[in-house]
Amino acid sequence: MAPFASTGLKMATQMHSLMGSRNLIRPQAFPRCKDLRRLTRVAILRFRLTRDCVIDSNSPSVASFHLSSVCTENPSPSWNESHNDVNHEDPTSATPPPGGPDGYVWTAAHDARHQHPAFNDTDGLRAMGHFDDSDLNYYYFMASNFATSDRWFSPVMTRTQPNRMYMLAATSAGHTYPLPSNSPQLQNKTIFEALQNAGISWRVYVSDPHPTLTAGSALAMFVFANHFPQNFVPAEQFKTDAANGTLPQVALIEPGYSSGRDEHPFETVNSPGGSVQVGANYVSGFINSLMQSQSWKDSVFILTWDESGGFYDHVPPQSTVSPDGIPPSDLRPGDVCAQVTGPTCDFVYTGFRVPLIVVSPFVSKHFVSHTPADHTAILKLIETRFGLGSLTNRDAAQMDMTEFFDFVNVPWSTPPDPSLVPVQKTNGSCVDQVP
Repeated sequence: MAPFASTGLKMATQMHSLMGSRNLIRPQAFPRCKDLRRLTRVAILRFRLTRDCVIDSNSPSVASFHLSSVCTENPSPSWNESHNDVNHEDPTSATPPPGGPDGYVWTAAHDARHQHPAFNDTDGLRAMGHFDDSDLNYYYFMASNFATSDRWFSPVMTRTQPNRMYMLAATSAGHTYPLPSNSPQLQNKTIFEALQNAGISWRVYVSDPHPTLTAGSALAMFVFANHFPQNFVPAEQFKTDAANGTLPQVALIEPGYSSGRDEHPFETVNSPGGSVQVGANYVSGFINSLMQSQSWKDSVFILTWDESGGFYDHVPPQSTVSPDGIPPSDLRPGDVCAQVTGPTCDFVYTGFRVPLIVVSPFVSKHFVSHTPADHTAILKLIETRFGLGSLTNRDAAQMDMTEFFDFVNVPWSTPPDPSLVPVQKTNGSCVDQVP
């Protein structure tokens, strides 16, 4: 969500469907921002496959490698794939095998073979790919100079939409899949309803054109959105509002899902995916406009991604609290946990780690949080700032993110000189090949 204030503090959050910069955390997520590039050189020798996607100790190892293309085919972060990523032999287990999570390459290969037509990467190598600061120079600069976390997780081990439900309402209301097209909207209370009830201004900035701007937001999954169409505006208005000092107290910037600016890999061999560089360049425009505006002095911009997309991480999901005691309600026959239950079958584990970048005059310089948290910590920060109650047990259990800030010294009262902020590269090769 975005700007947050009452005593003048605002907060701008970019929720983004990520492909590329998810790979910033290969094999670790910003543990030491002074040497991000070195981290991507560490080889991970976890996975051995045959052409039939069967784990075989005699077949070649797959090591972490630098992706040669800024576009990739889609690994899947869905419920079944995510559970297999942790432990392929026992996908309901919360404990990875002794060597660490072992299913990433298997699931990426399996999904590639079952696409129609099949992906080119039928060995699943892309799951071990990463980008580095030569690709994502802007994100690396911002993460290194402002604040990040090496223990920031998506809320649930599944795909985009349920994770966005958590971001808005601190629960997916039992959903592990997107809402069916004919499904009624969710009745759950969202953070925006809480803000509205408290008289706190809010706005959603929508990147893609739609018949109604409301339809371009994840908030459209909830009934509440129907009543406030005036609060949904084109994304470019964010820059105008920042310049004029008219940002709302809390705002959400929705990414460019259908315009190739959301950094998402391509879904089929016939549809182009979003270049991670094009997406990062798009995001940089919002952050730069905020840093160069009168709104900078009392704003916080939080950039994160809904889920990790099926790319490898050696850190497994973490135990957490169920938001409301509602079990998965939309599993299909044959899904993981549909017949055989286990520790990860309820919503008591997070998803995988995703990147986080926090940009603000109040952020401690070069700060790395080591406190485990998920996206609902952003809700906890908003609730703490405005004196709002928790939405569910999940956001109630989160840290409030105040460890990221130094409100006394205001380390970045003067933002970085624009001449020192790198322009995000957009000239990377976008081809369907691995590596």
